[in-house]
Amino acid sequence: MSGATFPKSARLLRPSEFSTALRGRRIGRGAFFMLSRYIHHSSPDSTARLGLVIAKRNAQLASSRNAIKRVIRESFRVRRHQLPPGDYIVRLHKKIPDCTLTELKKITRQEVDSLFDSVK
Repeated sequence: MSGATFPKSARLLRPSEFSTALRGRRIGRGAFFMLSRYIHHSSPDSTARLGLVIAKRNAQLASSRNAIKRVIRESFRVRRHQLPPGDYIVRLHKKIPDCTLTELKKITRQEVDSLFDSVK
């Protein structure tokens, strides 16, 4: 469990990092989320890093957006060392349905887990 952390070095923080990573290849697409990856060719010792794009137009409530981000970060944190190096972007591409936060977390977890499991 000690290796399953989510340090600042495992996150995309600057707009320039996001713009570079968004040019990456789309790995998978589910009902609500899309996963893309940009592979760094310059540094061989890099690890997997995560960026989230959760637009307000697709998730109106701040509590929903925050819940979605928490679930995605947790899923990534657990799998980070098994993923190939690169910058990963998870993007919400479709409006979420009206449901409780518990149902929303369950939907998000299932879809994001399947997207990360599809990474080779």
